[in-house]
This record gives sequence, C-alpha cells and structure tokens, in this order.
Amino acid sequence: MKKQILFSVFEFIIFLCFHFLFFSLGIEAQTCDPSGTIPGTTPPPGQCNQDNNADCCVEGEVYTTYTCSPLVSDNTPATLTINSFQEGGDGGGASKCDNQYHSDNEPVVALSTGWFSQSSRCNKFININGNGKSVRALVVDECDSQVGCDDEHAYQPPCRNNIVDASKAVWTALGVPESEQGELDITWSDA
Repeated sequence: MKKQILFSVFEFIIFLCFHFLFFSLGIEAQTCDPSGTIPGTTPPPGQCNQDNNADCCVEGEVYTTYTCSPLVSDNTPATLTINSFQEGGDGGGASKCDNQYHSDNEPVVALSTGWFSQSSRCNKFININGNGKSVRALVVDECDSQVGCDDEHAYQPPCRNNIVDASKAVWTALGVPESEQGELDITWSDA
C-alpha cells in the first residue's frame, strides 16, 4: 500500500513538472527571441552618417538580429528613436514603401522588421503616445532588424525588435525638446 501511495505521489510530481514545462514553453513561444547575429565591420571613411547621434557599427562587435517583434495591441510598448528620412540623412537610402525621401517636417516612421510585417503596414497610419501627448504618423519604411553594418543601412547596426524610428516632426508633435530627442518609451497602435 505504501509503495502504491509513494508511486502515485511520484507520478503526480512528474505530471506537475511536465505540465509546468509545457506551460512555460507555451508562454515562451509567444515571445520574440533573437534570430541570429551579424558581425560588425568598420565603415569606410566618411560613410557612417552620425546625424541624430546615430550609432555606427564597430569592428569586432556582434549585433543581434530579429525576424519578429512583440505582438501588436491597442497599446504596444516600444522605443521611439529619431531618424532623418531626407536624402543624405542618417536613414540611409530612400524609404522602402515608396522609394522616396521624406522631409523631416513630415510625421513619418520606420517600424522594426516584425512590425513592418513584409510591407503590410506601408502607407498606413499609426498612433503614437508618449510624453503625455499623441501623434498620428505614416509608416514609410522598415527599421531593419535583420541586416545592418552595410552601405544600404548607412553602416548602422540592425534595429532592435521594438523600434518606432521617427522623423523630427513626430518628436516635435510629442513635445520633446530637441536636446532630449534620441530614445523615448512610448506606446503605439494601428490607426
């Protein structure tokens, strides 16, 4: 009788362990894990545009890449960064959605690869909330989370998976002084 009770307790503990393991894996499957890395390379002289305090890739650094972004909700947490979408700006080439450059006075954004969703958000508006204010901005580009450290990406590292990269017009609409523009915790949603 004691052996049967002990065996039943043992079975119950094993059942709980497996249940916990599968439950944990289910939660983990909903997260956005890194997809790989790329090595940093030294940009050719004068090729890394550091406007808006943009980072340049560094030889020997290893940069994390992502194919996904966190799930989008009515209040998606993100990091707002600043970017120039003008020709010659720190954004690199023309915008992916329309192959055009955009004035820093236009409220436009680039989204991390997962949120950009293979161009499905191109030319659509999003609502951005931060600094106690709100602004509506047009998605015109991808903030590439898979590739970087090359000419096409202005020799900048790949974007993190939670970035809304915004023009100065977005920052101005949110009331952030120019001296404080760089990174800001925000929330956003599809408009």
